Amino acid sequence: MKKILMLHCVNHNMYGKRDPKQYGTITLDEINRMSEETAKEVGYELDTFQTNHEGEMVDKIHEAYYAGYDGVIINPGAWTHYSYAIHDALEILECPIIEVHMSNIFNREGFRSNSVIAPVATGMIAGMEEYVYTLAIRALKDMLD
Repeated sequence: MKKILMLHCVNHNMYGKRDPKQYGTITLDEINRMSEETAKEVGYELDTFQTNHEGEMVDKIHEAYYAGYDGVIINPGAWTHYSYAIHDALEILECPIIEVHMSNIFNREGFRSNSVIAPVATGMIAGMEEYVYTLAIRALKDMLD
């Protein structure tokens, strides 16, 4: 069975409470449940991880390399715009990487339209609310099968 790792970054544990205009009222647990159901539908195994600590995220990406995941989905949150450490860790991976954002980062504050993650990502899905996660799972399935 193919395995996908879904990485939720800084502040995502506050989904449902943080800026509902941008992120809605869905919680991280609800996103994970919805994503796990989609992964099962397409015959994939899904592991999820969230941290507010950049070094822990880098460590998890390194673990993903050694574990041989078939694909990685990452919502880098605020780290999108400045974390070269996460960029460099993702660059090591030998699988497709889908960058996702629940809000449209291109129609928000100017600084949000720059992603230092995009150059190492296979693709990006943004602005589709919580559906970015299930769309990314389906995209990986199409890419990997």
